[in-house]
Amino acid sequence: MPQDIPPAPDSTKMKYWRKPLDADKVKVPHGELHIIVNRCKGCRFCVEYCPRDVLEMAEDFNVKGYHYPEVKDENACVNCHLCEMLCPEFAIFCTAVEEEGGDDQ
Repeated sequence: MPQDIPPAPDSTKMKYWRKPLDADKVKVPHGELHIIVNRCKGCRFCVEYCPRDVLEMAEDFNVKGYHYPEVKDENACVNCHLCEMLCPEFAIFCTAVEEEGGDDQ
């Protein structure tokens, strides 16, 4: 493998060259995570693949003897349902949270 390959750019520090025209109209969705603790088998798929790093593994054990995920940052969830799709035990699901304040249409 060649040693002169530059590292991949960090997408979290990337700046856009222009502001999107509809940036003030776009609303970021938010979700609320629900975890069925005793159904979890501790595979960590939801924690590892969450694009917003919302989950972390708990220090406690469930009745099966596994560490289960818990919500680390509830405001970061964008209701993408990726954790829900990846969970082999169907132990986690997400519901949409309505924004307070209503629409200005």
